[in-house]
Amino acid sequence: MQQVLANGNKRKQYVQKMFNDIAHRYDLLNHLLSGGTDIYWRRKAISKLNISPDSLVLDIACGTGDFAFTTQKLKKSNVIGLDIATKMLSLGKQKAIDKKKSDKIHFLAGDGENIPFADKSFDAVTVAFGVRNMGDVKKNLNEMSRVIKPGGELIILEFSTPKLKIIKKLYRVYFHKILPGIGKLISKDKEAYTYLPVSVDYFPVRREFARWIEDEDFYPVNFWRLFNGIAVIYKGIKK
Repeated sequence: MQQVLANGNKRKQYVQKMFNDIAHRYDLLNHLLSGGTDIYWRRKAISKLNISPDSLVLDIACGTGDFAFTTQKLKKSNVIGLDIATKMLSLGKQKAIDKKKSDKIHFLAGDGENIPFADKSFDAVTVAFGVRNMGDVKKNLNEMSRVIKPGGELIILEFSTPKLKIIKKLYRVYFHKILPGIGKLISKDKEAYTYLPVSVDYFPVRREFARWIEDEDFYPVNFWRLFNGIAVIYKGIKK
């Protein structure tokens, strides 16, 4: 697994296959394994977004669209969801039809490290639990910076590690021992939920990642811990 994480191209291929394989159980597992807190986390993250109705938002690594639907519902914006896992996108498209949101939310196959849009195309860019899955995280941040208009906002929701030692210890037991077993049982994929805790351990923690965002021409960059730091909301304003 460490070899996969250390090689950008291998990681991208691995992630694409993994998410296509678990697409049919992805939403169920998200809600079950987080005890429903993922829904709260998404709403909390989007509440930090300061955009006007009908703004254009790009949601990268959109999966089946939960973050995109939350954005559209709370902010009345137009959203384009981008992802490399086509089976996840298919489910997102069907959800848009079922929710009668096909005129407001569109899904497109694409790579967050090579975003297929012109410079300064979007009022905001969002990512939920997807940045750490990029083959080259800094290239992804650079691309997001490129397509956001000056003054536009970047919202990233990502896993991290708790701050308090006792919570951190309990979290690691659940994340490394219990979660992979439940994930395997329901998704029938023996590796997907083993990858999750390892990828979080590999990812830079709060202040370091905030500096990475600042390096891509965002200022100020703020972050908020959720559940003692199990998840973190990052917000940057494009200069």
